[in-house]
Amino acid sequence: MKYGVNRQFLLITAGIVWVIAGANILRIGIFTWTHSSQDWMFKIGEATIVFLLFFVLIFKRLYYKHTRRIEGKKEDKNCPFSFFDVKSWIIMVFMISLGITIRSFHLLPDSFISVFYTGLSIALILTGILFIRYWWLKRKILQN
Repeated sequence: MKYGVNRQFLLITAGIVWVIAGANILRIGIFTWTHSSQDWMFKIGEATIVFLLFFVLIFKRLYYKHTRRIEGKKEDKNCPFSFFDVKSWIIMVFMISLGITIRSFHLLPDSFISVFYTGLSIALILTGILFIRYWWLKRKILQN
């Protein structure tokens, strides 16, 4: 590749993408949350369970997988989109399409969407923060 980006750029890009995705899903979750009359404390508990399941069982592992893969890259001219591997891009496109389809055709009630999206979004945002933190720590090491 004639033009490309270094590993540090891939790390910060991964963090920004995860945070933006999480913020967008949080926006949808909060919007549907405000239109529901279910008990707020119960919904917070449910959203916490969704967050823990996604963060602990899925996203934390993906964070470690992608940081190891990015750090293992030899060259400094990487494709700007290579912060994900091909499998992760396919999964992301599938999940986005599934979410849009479910909301467009009202396949699940808003009470479920609000809780699920809120928990999922916080897990995504936290994972993005982990990428950004890792980038920040690596950045300081490289400056010394």
